[in-house]
Amino acid sequence: MGPVTGDDSPAPGVVLAAGAGPGRGTDPEQHRRCIAQAFTRLAACGHLDLPLPGRGRTRTRWEALGQWARWDLSLARLAEGHADAIAILADLDAQHGDDIPVTGPDVRWGVWAAEPPGYSLAARRVPGGWRLSGVKPFCSGARVCTHALVSAREGESRRLFAVRTDQPGIGPVPDSWPGPGMAGSDTLDVGFDAVRATPVGEPGAYLQRPGFHHGGIGVAACWQGGAAAVARTLLTASRTWDLGPHALAHLGAVDARLSTVDVLLDGAATAVDADPHDREGKAALRTMRVRAAVEDAADDVLRRVGRALGATPLGHDAVHARAVADLTVYLRQHHAERDLAALGRAASESRSGWGDT
Repeated sequence: MGPVTGDDSPAPGVVLAAGAGPGRGTDPEQHRRCIAQAFTRLAACGHLDLPLPGRGRTRTRWEALGQWARWDLSLARLAEGHADAIAILADLDAQHGDDIPVTGPDVRWGVWAAEPPGYSLAARRVPGGWRLSGVKPFCSGARVCTHALVSAREGESRRLFAVRTDQPGIGPVPDSWPGPGMAGSDTLDVGFDAVRATPVGEPGAYLQRPGFHHGGIGVAACWQGGAAAVARTLLTASRTWDLGPHALAHLGAVDARLSTVDVLLDGAATAVDADPHDREGKAALRTMRVRAAVEDAADDVLRRVGRALGATPLGHDAVHARAVADLTVYLRQHHAERDLAALGRAASESRSGWGDT
């Protein structure tokens, strides 16, 4: 997958209904519905059945996520959540009842595991199973996912549960995502009122598995694709009129950053496939490095494209304006200086990095 191209197609072989492309139209609700339709179609056609990370085709998996992100970040967010859920279920070798199918044309998974301050989702064991109660924020695909992996607290323990989203007691909180960025991903708060749930793995297993780190790089692949979508506007402008030397300098810098990230993802995928179970103990540090580098590159792309082209595409190009707003929000899954500080601590403790050669 090249760093900056004019290709804005969805994943290879995906045929979308005429007029249903996410880039068409400016109405946010229309866009959300188009994204939901595209996500549903991808699942029904089997295009979300990506290679699992660490099985030899990790780069193919990340390339698919990046390509969807180049088309529309909201669609990529839903696809990444579904693909991550399938990988989690495989990693934890989870056992499910008949009402929790892992895959199928009518099965669309989300991973609802954010736990910011001010929210609480409690799990309690009852006769015959488990029940979840409370509010879970940042639930992407709140109205289109048929199933979700949801983190909840059982006392002091954090545990993952599988839930069906069509059962009584579960529902999105209206107007809980008023911002324009990533609005197409249908990311809402979801309320749970004694909702039936199936535990997936032991307490803490979701975070302790090596696949947690592999999945974090999958998100970074989406960031890179979103940055390429923003950069595409500058590339197209360079082929349309004389930009002048300053804008061309920005384009050159953008191309260098995205090309570097592409190589970084290549190397990370090779490393994941070589040590999928993290026997060398490098997965966490690798993921922190990749996410920090991709976030910094994508942030630089946003800045440079804005400086090169000014306000014109932000005010007159709905697709570009949406791509900028979406990427700005999606990048905040990287927690800025907090994540950099964690990387700094990990680098300090490591004895196999650049400082010890």
